[in-house]
Order: sequence, then C-alpha cells, then structure tokens
Amino acid sequence: MAHENGSNGVGQLDAGASKPNPVLTLNNGRPVGDNQNSLTAGRRGPVLMEDYLLFEKMAQFNRERVPERVVHAKGSGAYGRFKVTHDISKYTSAQLFSKVGNTCETFARFSTVGGEKGSADTARDPRGFAVKFYTEEGNWDMTGNNTPIFFVRDPVKFGDFIHTQKREPQTNLKSATMMWDFWSLSPESLHQVTILFSDRGIPDGYRFMNGYGSHTFSLINDQNELVYVKWHFKPKQGTRNLSPRRAEELAGSDPDYAQRDLFHAIEKGDYPQWTVYIQVMGEDQARNYRKFNPFDLTKVWPHGEFPLIEVGELELNRNPLNYFAEVEQAAFNPVNVVPGMGFSPDKMLQARLVSYPDAHRYRIGTNYETLPVNAAKCPVMNYNRDGAMRFDGNMGAAPNYEPNSFGGPKQDERFLDRPIPLSGEPAARYNHRDDNDDYTQAGDLFRLMSEEQKNLLCHNIAQSLGQTPIRIQELQLTHFEKADPDYAKRVQKFLVESEHPDLAHSPNEAEFATRLPEK
Repeated sequence: MAHENGSNGVGQLDAGASKPNPVLTLNNGRPVGDNQNSLTAGRRGPVLMEDYLLFEKMAQFNRERVPERVVHAKGSGAYGRFKVTHDISKYTSAQLFSKVGNTCETFARFSTVGGEKGSADTARDPRGFAVKFYTEEGNWDMTGNNTPIFFVRDPVKFGDFIHTQKREPQTNLKSATMMWDFWSLSPESLHQVTILFSDRGIPDGYRFMNGYGSHTFSLINDQNELVYVKWHFKPKQGTRNLSPRRAEELAGSDPDYAQRDLFHAIEKGDYPQWTVYIQVMGEDQARNYRKFNPFDLTKVWPHGEFPLIEVGELELNRNPLNYFAEVEQAAFNPVNVVPGMGFSPDKMLQARLVSYPDAHRYRIGTNYETLPVNAAKCPVMNYNRDGAMRFDGNMGAAPNYEPNSFGGPKQDERFLDRPIPLSGEPAARYNHRDDNDDYTQAGDLFRLMSEEQKNLLCHNIAQSLGQTPIRIQELQLTHFEKADPDYAKRVQKFLVESEHPDLAHSPNEAEFATRLPEK
C-alpha cells in the first residue's frame, strides 16, 4: 500500500482530514442541511423545481470554465443516417417509428469526459455518446455514454464528482486521492468503477464501443399508453479496447488517436455502424418492481428479464467541414424529444433537463438552437426573440407575444403532455443510500469476468488506488469485499505487490478485443 501522505501532491488535503468541518452554505450564506439528496416528490418521485440547492450547484457548475465544455470537452463528430429496421409503433406514436424503412439525418458526437480539450483520447475515462436525430417532428437528442450506468444516482452530487476528475485546487494536478476519496465515500459508484477499471475502460477509438442512453426514458403510443425504455447502440464492427500500455504509448505519440481514426475511416468510406435496440418495462411493471429502483442510474436492467428489442441502425458517413462550427458548437439536450417520447422519474435525468440547456445558453448563447448543426429540419414557430448573435431575421415583423389576433402560432391540444402520476409521499430530501443495494450488480459483473479480466481489473485499480492514503484504500476495500470477497482479495494482492516490486507480476497486457459479458 502507499504511504499515508499519498504520492500525488495532495498532502494538504489529507492534513485537514481531522479538523472540524465548517457549515456548508449557499452563495448567499444560507446554511445547507442536506447536500447529499435532491428534493423529490416521494422516494422515487421526480425532482422539484424548488430545489434551490440543486439548481444553484448546477448553475454554478455550468459556468466554471470559459469557453470549453465543463465536461466532454475533447470530442469528435460526424453526420450520418438512422434507419428504422423493426416495428416498434405499438410503443410510440413518433412519426419516425411509424413504419419500417423510415430514415432521418443524424449528427453524432463522441468524447472523453474529464479531460480538457488538449487531453489524450486514450485516457481511462467514460466516453460520451450523443446523437442528434433530425426528425420531421423536431430534433430528438440522445445524450448518453459508452456505459449503461453512472457513478452517482442523485444529481446534487454530480458537480462534486466531476470536480474529483478535474484538477486538485492547490497543485493543479490530477489526483487519485480526490477520486478514490469520493468513490470510497459514495458506494453507489462501485458498479461504474468496476467498468471503468476493466478492459472496457479504454475503448479503441470511437468506432468500436457501445453507446447507451443510460437514463430511463419513456415511449407513448396512440392510445396514450406509456412504457419505460433504455436505449442501446451496439457497433456492427464489434467492440475493441486498448491495453493500458498501448493507451499510454498513444497518449504520447498520438493524443488525437480517436479523432484521427474516426475521421479517416469515414473519409475512406469505412462507415461505422451501430444496431439500435431498446429494453422495455411497462408502467405497472416499473411501479411494482422491487429488486431495485428501475430509475436508478447506477443500475442496469437485466437482459434476461428485459431483453433487447431491435429498432434500427445508425451509420456515420460524412465528416464535418469545419470543426468549430459543427462539432464544437454542437449542443445536445435531453429535453429534445418528439411527440410519442417522454422522460421518467430518473433523478439524474430530471436535473439534466434543466442543466444541459442552461450550460448551452451560457457557453454558446441563448440562440444556440438556431446554429446550423443544432437547427431542426422542420419548421420552428415560437415567440423567442432577440438575444446575442441572432442571425436569422429574428422573425421579422411578426408579433412577439401570445395570444395574438394576427395569425401567430398557437397551442394544439393534440400535443398535451401526458399527465405524470405522483405518489402520496411528502416532498423531502430522501437519503438515496437508504435501502439501496450498491454491491450486488457490481459483484455480478465481477463474477461474469474471465480470470484474465478479473486480474486486469484489479491490477488497474491497484495502480490508481495505491497512490492514495491508507485510510482511503482500506475503506474502498470494504466495498470490494461486499461486492465479492475475491474482488477485494485480488485488489489487496496487487496493492501489496505494488509496494514490493520483487513480488509483482503484471497481468497479460497483449492487445485484445474483448468486452465484458452483458448482464
């Protein structure tokens, strides 16, 4: 194990660990009573707009850096086409899915999450997987990742988590201590940590990785019947990952490896493709599901209970002509769904519905959706006017208020939102860690791995965790133990070997194209 002070320049952080903590406050000085849980309508209910703490944290977080994205700063994009290959019209009234063979244009952006614009494409990090579908009823944006889950389930902790992936305030260096300190105190992160440090933690570029909507969304049919869905994108060219050694080599020799690979593949006609699937859970099923909260972003829906249903195929076949105009200014927003689609009580999703457009308005202006890469391909009719960089005529002499008697656009009751059923529980800051199993799915994933994958996972963890103070290592080992005793035992072994190089033997790091089994 590492020395108590750690070895990555965060001695000051650890030195203050035994001092009394000051009271946390809002920007106006108001003391905070609970910084761990969002204000929701019932234990599984949606987040309330009156959650002043959550919205202040998100608004502050979105404005921390100018002008690059605060997360997903390093990315690549391409245009393409989506085609419906299987009938799911019984689930949704969206025109795109009204018949097999329907198509629409798309724009996709892939990215790392924690690094800056100049960081390496081969970092151990989740990958953003966002797709904009330009449908006849408006833009549908799928804002996901290459993993089906995430590190936190309550949005009030999102900014705190991302800070641990950035740079330490004193040294301006990346800090393993910050990361593992947060993870060890947030056991809900264990499932995602297990994926991050596995062979899937470093995809071989963007063409050979899965994509997921991650959140639970909903589909609504012509009879106003609702089902909840998870979106999956599986690469037809297969999944492929990089060994840690190869990733480190590329970080030095070709830090733009993923960008280069995607651009040149499309340039020579080797178009990447993904098969698109959904998992479906009925409204009553979700209400009565007791194994875990189906709207918890740290959980997957077991494929045995909720099998994949094929929907269509996504192909990327055209590179942007100008990176800044088309990739840097691309803005994806989970609010952007079309009739026949909706959301869910997923707390993280509820917060993103507010946070994403807020970040875009700050980063590229209030008129960001009129930029060509973000603009809908169907007519847009509303009373939004003015603002910086309005370049489209600003609707000329048309009235800018509603209702009006001059023929302006007006509401249509056919598109009323479906009523949202709410529980009778009082609104409160429910502890999201109460009665929550944060270990079974992480343990199940570990037990599905081959011996080689288990050793690689635990070796990768030890290389990072070993840089932290012993007290953090010991706490994190208790989480591994609860997931699977063998998990903790293997990590402990590699931690000991890292302190005694004469005992160490690294797992096989030959190039591989493996992936973890699906659950």
